[in-house]
Amino acid sequence: MKVSTILATKGNKLISVAPNSSVREALSLLAQHNIGALVVLSDAGALTGIFSERDVVRRLLDESDLLMQPVENLMTAEVVTCVPQDDLMSVANVMTERRFRHLPVVEEGTLLGIISIGDVLKAQRDYYHGQIDTLETQILATEN
Repeated sequence: MKVSTILATKGNKLISVAPNSSVREALSLLAQHNIGALVVLSDAGALTGIFSERDVVRRLLDESDLLMQPVENLMTAEVVTCVPQDDLMSVANVMTERRFRHLPVVEEGTLLGIISIGDVLKAQRDYYHGQIDTLETQILATEN
């Protein structure tokens, strides 16, 4: 199964934020859309970072003016991405080993969407349920 399977099901609607948006604005978007991460896009639409709840939590105690700072001060600038052709097992391994829950999907420099570890697990679960149903049907057909 490939990343493209998730994008086909989930769609490619992206919630993004500009690097100079305030952390407060970014948190508002996270809450409004009930999501855990935002892609950070330049004015030209290029992927410049990813901003997650963890970015805020890790710095919250140390900085009293955190909510007024620009997103670019907290975002992860070295973004790990995947392509639609990537195998879901390898993507799941990368996400688990690198300890992050969101992965932007990029093809030929174009941001196509973002997937979460929940999306990957759901796709794998659905795939395995489909395999089980197929095997059960085959077994029942041979018994009759």
